[in-house]
Amino acid sequence: MYLGIDLGTSEIKLLLLDNQGQARGRASAPLTVQRPQPLWSEQDPASWWTATEQAVATLRAAAPEAWSQIRGIGLSGQMHGAVLLDQADRVLRPAILWNDGRSFAECDELTQAAPALADIAGNLAMPGFTAPKLLWVRRHESQVFDATATVLLPKDYLRLLLTGDKVTDPSDAAGTLWLDVAARDWSDTLLAACGLRRAQMPRVVESNQAAGTLRADLARAWGLSPEVVVAGSAGDNAASAIGIGATRPGEGFLSMGTSGVLFVVNDRYRPNPASAVHAFCHALPGRWHQMSVMLSAASALRWFCGFSGAADETALLAEVQALAPQDLAGAPLFLPYLAGERTPHNDPFATGVFHGLTHDSTRAHGGYAVLEGVAFGMADGLAALQAAGTTVTELSFVGGGSRSAYWAQLMADVLRVDIVRHTDADAGGALGAARLAWMADGGEETQVCQRPAVSDRFSPRAERAEPLAARLARFRALYAQQRQLPPLPPPTQGR
Repeated sequence: MYLGIDLGTSEIKLLLLDNQGQARGRASAPLTVQRPQPLWSEQDPASWWTATEQAVATLRAAAPEAWSQIRGIGLSGQMHGAVLLDQADRVLRPAILWNDGRSFAECDELTQAAPALADIAGNLAMPGFTAPKLLWVRRHESQVFDATATVLLPKDYLRLLLTGDKVTDPSDAAGTLWLDVAARDWSDTLLAACGLRRAQMPRVVESNQAAGTLRADLARAWGLSPEVVVAGSAGDNAASAIGIGATRPGEGFLSMGTSGVLFVVNDRYRPNPASAVHAFCHALPGRWHQMSVMLSAASALRWFCGFSGAADETALLAEVQALAPQDLAGAPLFLPYLAGERTPHNDPFATGVFHGLTHDSTRAHGGYAVLEGVAFGMADGLAALQAAGTTVTELSFVGGGSRSAYWAQLMADVLRVDIVRHTDADAGGALGAARLAWMADGGEETQVCQRPAVSDRFSPRAERAEPLAARLARFRALYAQQRQLPPLPPPTQGR
């Protein structure tokens, strides 16, 4: 048996996998986010361990025989967070999370201090990454910065409590802006730009290799062998790719959650930072991946439900699906930039726009425009990946938005690639983490990383190519016009 532990922002998920690739048990425990000031997003690392032990107790009680046969543990985790430890490995302050925006000024500082940043790290400096967070701490909490002996990513703090070892992996470390992504090792140049040294970083171990064993006292408490292997593990998106079997160049997935992610495997380092493409290490040796990220995806549909008075997403989708094909040409266009945008614009001031409203526009037209606008945003992201040399003909569709067959078909029509859905796509990072543990225990990649069964396939429809291409061109022209305008002040809440 192999245990996958996925440390998300809102919950801890556990999955128990047998050596036939079948899930034998699951458990979860909730987490909360603290936002003490505008733009801040923090969590107490102690809460991660409390939630882990809670989920472990649940899973152990539900599947005691399977639990006792665990031979390996893998971790998947929210990326970019900063856990700061002193010399005694005590946490110095709450962890600053991936969606914390306070370090926007420090991004410019880092870019000036490290002119080679984009070439080495494969990414532009953005507040979501770890390095600007440390510059913020150095500026605003100098005593904490001076006391910092070790910087760990969230899942690697859990690993420290599991094994006593300070280890990370290339896929997660690539999201810090301190890794030489091509070399899959720390960059002394980028660390120095933040006033840090290699000695303050965990050692780097490949995701599918053994990185330690379970602490003896914890093994006794959990009823496990102290020889249980803990894998190098992975950041959440790379772990999810392992979970759906995206291991070869050109394979990837399209995730429609709060944000939207387009992930494609590469056989070598292919950066395109000018278009805000993320170039990271994959969770397998000798492989990398590119990601395009849009900040509002399925969340745009939830927003429009509230904005328009729709009962919920299901009801809105039913209204959209009732539209006749000839009605779609007259639907408004929607720019889905409700929270700014990353790929390809790197524009924190971008805003949402409806264009082309008339007296004949209905809520169904608006709902269609939102679905289409998110698909157009992903088309921009795919174009940025393709500009860096990526080729893709098929993508797995995952995340909450993937439950809509209508949206899946629209994605296929817009992106001009086949979109497939899997029978167990919600297992995500926990399944990938368990698979990494299996490989760390000696499992062969070809056996372990098999693709889950395909439940349905959506191929591009030829008759939709021309009308969608025309609307996509107008969509892009609208954003270009918006970029030339000064940003509007944020709306105030009336009383």
